Amino acid sequence: MIKASRQMPRLGKLLGLIILAAAIGAGILAVNFYWLAPTEVFAPPRTLTIEPGQSFREVARALSAAGVVRSGTAMLLYGEATGDARRIKPGDYAFRGGERIPDVMRHLVAGDFIVVTIVIPEGLTVHQIAERLSAAGLVCQTEFEDAALHGAVVRALGLMPLGAEGYLFPATYKFSPRATIDGILVAMLTRFYRVLTPAVEERMFDLGLTARSTVTMASIIEKEAKAPGERGLIAGVFYNRLRIGMPLQSDPTAEYSLDGAGTAAAAVRTPSAFNTYERAGLPPGPIANPGFSSIEAALYPAPSGYLYFVARDDGTHVFSKTFDEHKRAIAALKRTAERAPAQRQPGAEHRAN
Repeated sequence: MIKASRQMPRLGKLLGLIILAAAIGAGILAVNFYWLAPTEVFAPPRTLTIEPGQSFREVARALSAAGVVRSGTAMLLYGEATGDARRIKPGDYAFRGGERIPDVMRHLVAGDFIVVTIVIPEGLTVHQIAERLSAAGLVCQTEFEDAALHGAVVRALGLMPLGAEGYLFPATYKFSPRATIDGILVAMLTRFYRVLTPAVEERMFDLGLTARSTVTMASIIEKEAKAPGERGLIAGVFYNRLRIGMPLQSDPTAEYSLDGAGTAAAAVRTPSAFNTYERAGLPPGPIANPGFSSIEAALYPAPSGYLYFVARDDGTHVFSKTFDEHKRAIAALKRTAERAPAQRQPGAEHRAN
């Protein structure tokens, strides 16, 4: 009996070691299964939205319910242990599966959410930008135009009565599929106001320009200049005309409409507040949304005595100081065109300013 009683503690120890080893093994298996083993691959990807202010516990539970992670509790523990739970970014995410908890967490921290990439080139009008955004499935076109021209954001910024025309900065944007119209407007307007650095504002002050007149001039330059290197010269022509009270006579201003840019040649003979053939000075507002190069040209026009320019077929211009020189330049271009009719596109015309 004494011998048996001595063996009992040994058996107890052995049993305890076995239980501990089993627990450790179970823990390793659990870590491997819940934390380290990838889930199945999904087809199609499974989407999940993380709202601003949503708790990480709710996020972990949602990820588990969607099958993106094997355990919401394991996800919660991992996020708290690494500190990543406080670094996740809200947005719309698409998970393709075949990933571990660390992989999923990496997406959430990096903000690898679904985005719609939209390119807004220089020189588009609000109407044309609305068309692009609508084609990308981001907005209703008419609702965006209304918000851009009359909405709360543009009213708050003091852009009335003409709205955000000219202030929607051309760039490549990445928006959430659930982006709001006001959110899109704020993103584009923010990019524009970043251009108005103290140096730019000082230059506008030196020239006696406001932000609106600067953007208005820049928008005309944007529409007229086909060759980038001519922006400064074209700006100089328009400033020279303004200085002597001569109408700008810019076709794009006459063709402009708040409902979209027109193209009819008759526009130059149609009365309009934007028709610079009939009215001297700048039009009441921008006729497009210019890029930085055109804004820079409006601030730093090339000094010259030029008052006229006429377009060649390749988009460059012949600049002249007098009307007689201008007429001779037009005649010379017409003769060149007549000698090489096969090289001209059907219906091409030389626009003279």
